[in-house]
Parts: sequence; structure tokens; C-alpha cells
Amino acid sequence: MTTLSTVGSSLNRIWQGLSEGWRQLRERAAHAMTHFTPLARKDDVETWNDRIMRLGSRWGVLASDVEESNDSIIVHLEAPGMEAEDFDLSVVDNYLLVRGIKQARREHREGSYHVLECAYGSFERAIPLPVEVDESKARARYKRGVLTVTLPKSARSQRRRIEIKRA
Repeated sequence: MTTLSTVGSSLNRIWQGLSEGWRQLRERAAHAMTHFTPLARKDDVETWNDRIMRLGSRWGVLASDVEESNDSIIVHLEAPGMEAEDFDLSVVDNYLLVRGIKQARREHREGSYHVLECAYGSFERAIPLPVEVDESKARARYKRGVLTVTLPKSARSQRRRIEIKRA
């Protein structure tokens, strides 16, 4: 093999590795990327909070983990800087639908921003559920920036052990 073909082969392997890495990242992060919509004002007076929401990022990451036990699905959603009452939860077609409003909160109003990466406004995130759940028995709590939703599996979805009798 010539030096040129060796270099070409090595570059090809590197490119394939990078392409695969980016494909996996895109695939895994696609659902976590969430669009935030600035809230519309009913009057013409723009407050500090309105200005931050208008100028801030329109996209944010609301990363989630979905775990399955024998009798339930547990969803953990990272959503720092919010309160429990900022969320609206529902189950639609085997998706946990998380809606909310993230407000810009600031104690003092002096100075200016140089970097504004946090997203503010209303958002909606649909998290796929691996099995059918009984949403009427769902429980949710918000603690330290993490929303945890426990969704009991429907009776049809619960795993049951089948005993084998000896003949």
C-alpha cells in the first residue's frame, strides 16, 4: 500500500467515526431539544422579564430519563429554575406531554447581559412511553430542578411471571 492510500484509508475511517458519532448524538438529543415561545403581552409595556424572554434563546435542552420497573414507568425531566405549578402534565397516545412556562427570575435589575443562553417562555415536550400506562394513578413531584413522574403500567402492560407446572 502506498503512503497516499494509507492516509486516504485512515482519513476515511476517521470520517466514518465522526459521522457515526454525530448521527448518534443527533438521534439521542433530538427529543431533548425543546422550543421555547416567548409569551405575548396583553399591553404595550415591556417589563424586564418580557425583554429577557424576547432576547433569550428560543431553544433549550430538557433532558429526560425514562426508566421501567415491573409495575411502572418513571420519567425524570431536568427543568431547573421552575416551580411545581409551572408544569402541566398529561398522557396522550403513549406520550407523556409536559407543558410549562419558564419565567425569567432576577432579584435585582442592574447591569446587562453579555451571554444569554437560557431559554424562557412556554414550552411543550412529548416523551415517548414504552408501554401503556394508567394515567389516572400517575404521581408527580418537582425537587431540585428535576420533575419526576411515576406512571403505573396498565393492567395489560404489567409483566407477569407464568408458573410452569410439572407434568
